[in-house]
Amino acid sequence: MPQSATFPASSPTLAAIDLGSNSFRLEIGSLLQGDYLQIHCRKEMVRLGAGLDARGTLSREAMSRGLGCLKRFASDLARLGPDGVRVVATQTLREARNSGEFIRHAEDVLGAPVEVISGQEEARLIYAGVSFLHPSDHRRLVIDIGGRSTEIIVGQARTPHVAESFKVGSASISQRHFPNGRVTVEGFRAAQRAVRAEFGTALASFSPQHWDEAMGSSGTAGAVSTVLRLNGVTDGELTADGLRWLIERCVEAGHIDHLELPGLKDRRRSVLPGGLSILYTFFAHCGVRQLHSTRGALRQGVIVDLHESRLSNGNDHRARGGMKSRAMPESVRA
Repeated sequence: MPQSATFPASSPTLAAIDLGSNSFRLEIGSLLQGDYLQIHCRKEMVRLGAGLDARGTLSREAMSRGLGCLKRFASDLARLGPDGVRVVATQTLREARNSGEFIRHAEDVLGAPVEVISGQEEARLIYAGVSFLHPSDHRRLVIDIGGRSTEIIVGQARTPHVAESFKVGSASISQRHFPNGRVTVEGFRAAQRAVRAEFGTALASFSPQHWDEAMGSSGTAGAVSTVLRLNGVTDGELTADGLRWLIERCVEAGHIDHLELPGLKDRRRSVLPGGLSILYTFFAHCGVRQLHSTRGALRQGVIVDLHESRLSNGNDHRARGGMKSRAMPESVRA
């Protein structure tokens, strides 16, 4: 269900729409005296990425689910009237051969351009959201596991220094290695090998000498944190022992439909094994001992970036979909 708050009178209200592989999200927020105020949010589990076939064609059914969600988002935008809107699409629409067809319909529904952002831009915006909502001068390692891609960033304060986007996500790994919801030890081993192969040599940039604290953005880290806390395994921090405990519970259940744990939402079940495989591989190969789940994510980064762009340019970007990505520092890797 959507959630709304009162608009602040002295700061523009800005909207971000994130067309993700699992979920579509609408968030309206405002930056007021250095603080982030969430005004309205709506999330729907569209599972757009599940509609990609082996040739990379997006199914009519998946398009219909997505457009139905965007019609509800459009109603929210019409009712709340934010001062600026940016619509971003991620890995599924980067991959889909027929993404243009969906985007044309989406733009008609929303009345705003849809920007298919690169993995690098997605990583930059994720870090912008995390670093603004959780200010710190510490060197940070941030991971965001989406449905079909995973972004990993190292930065300090508001500046990302190294950013990577990998073509593995909770949904794609779950579909490939845990078919029809069956969960096995062999499935986890194969999934972890596949994730490690995709990460490749890039993980050297994320070794412990480059960061002081590790943070997990978006749904997978938050879902795992909640399950670990409500089952008394940790206080909500993600640890290697906690991940192993949850993997063991999945294997014992044998099928995602049989996995009954306090805090595990039904909509998260089908992608949990894939998300755990990515997290466990990340912990093992980046030397992570503890990871804190954060509420900063791509959509907040879009709003922060849109706010700062408006201040810099002095323009009212009602729709910023056609704007080019801001260049990252030279040290940032594509």
